[in-house]
Amino acid sequence: MLPAPPQLAGRSDHAKPDLVFTLSSPGPFAMSHALPPRPRASHNAGALSGSIRVPGDKSISHRAMMFGAMALGRTNVTGLLEGEDVLATGRAMQALGARIEKIGETWQIDGLGVGGFLAPQTDLDFGNAGTGVRLTMGLVGAYPFVTRFVGDASLSARPMARVLDPLRAIGVEVVEHHENRLPIALKGPTDPVPVHYRVPMASAQVKSCVLLAGLVITGTTTVIEPIMTRDHTEKMLEGFGADIAIATDADGVRTITVAGLPDLKAQELIVPGDPSSAGFPLVAALIVPGSEVTIENVLMNPTRTGLIDTLIEMGGDIAIENRRVSGGEDIADLRVKHSALKGVSVPASRAPSMIDEYPVLAVAASFAQGVTHMAGLEELRVKESDRLAAVARGLEANGVVCEEGTDFLTVTGKGAVPGGGTVATHLDHRIAMSFLVMGLAAEKPVTVDDDRMIATSFPSFEPDFTRLGAGFSQSEDAA
Repeated sequence: MLPAPPQLAGRSDHAKPDLVFTLSSPGPFAMSHALPPRPRASHNAGALSGSIRVPGDKSISHRAMMFGAMALGRTNVTGLLEGEDVLATGRAMQALGARIEKIGETWQIDGLGVGGFLAPQTDLDFGNAGTGVRLTMGLVGAYPFVTRFVGDASLSARPMARVLDPLRAIGVEVVEHHENRLPIALKGPTDPVPVHYRVPMASAQVKSCVLLAGLVITGTTTVIEPIMTRDHTEKMLEGFGADIAIATDADGVRTITVAGLPDLKAQELIVPGDPSSAGFPLVAALIVPGSEVTIENVLMNPTRTGLIDTLIEMGGDIAIENRRVSGGEDIADLRVKHSALKGVSVPASRAPSMIDEYPVLAVAASFAQGVTHMAGLEELRVKESDRLAAVARGLEANGVVCEEGTDFLTVTGKGAVPGGGTVATHLDHRIAMSFLVMGLAAEKPVTVDDDRMIATSFPSFEPDFTRLGAGFSQSEDAA
């Protein structure tokens, strides 16, 4: 533990506000990463039917907490994903001085203004939240005090050099790191300098880290993005009143500039349903015979719809209904019916728009007829787990033929899946949910070695699916 860092120079006139939820209390921001595993199995209980509303989008929920904390005034957020990852970000914002309270269904965030964060008196513990920790490093990296970031075993194994490199270019001192992994402590320079940074990989987290760091730096910060990734940070910056400009050349390369020290204004935010979470009932309805399910209020941002596009190419009966716009984001309802799927080739260029959805796409491909080839998957190696390897081993354990390459996965579907296997989740919520979906249509139950981490992104996963007609049981009772 580092000693308590000094307060931000020039901010001694700001008394730290009382926190609605104290950092020491087991309130809504409490973490639970040391619980024993809880194996869970799913089995074919017949057709799925009805409507489901998935939790709020995780990416937007993280950013809602952050931007609310940076804005002047009170930001009200409804539809927030109340999973452990987002709550960890909220806890971090509180540690930096923001006041956060839930009143009914609305989260009220009283922000401090750009440059107003206070030196935290404790480590910022992000649990398993990769988005939260990487974006917050950008938020506070340029502040001239020490901030220490920690996480659980899974997060501590994930690479952080991708965000530390541009922060070092700004002048941020990496006081502590472990081969560019957590725990990491940062101290900002007295005079940070804006950067002109070309993102070396397709990563919305890296792009966002640099843009957010630029908010507290005098001058203009520029990010070059060769391949477009999800653009929630840009949309939210504009919505909160930042001076941001985006230009796209003939090759699709985006140049994003943001002016430092803007006056961000509090907003009324409605968080739409997470398309990554929507992928689970979407695929379940496609593979379970006789199913028809409506998924309501799904975010349809074009940078996030790769899975839907791919499943339609595979022959999925997916109707996009009730299209509308809320908070600058496209939203729609999805009506999905059981379909006979066929194998397809998924281009690498589509990966940024569906990187989190490949595990459940692999499940869909297992029930298709023919070969599905997925390319450009190197980013899956550095998620909550090595997702590419975890998916391949899970498929093999349940009788699905697949080939795992360095950056690709090929699945040979035969229209049915034997099932009966146990899947190692590696503390990865998307691996757990994907293979529980597989079990809903497989010939034999599918078991995951732990389902507790599902609360990271989809706390209501099992009860929501049970209402649709899904079958779950303790693993020892499933066979």
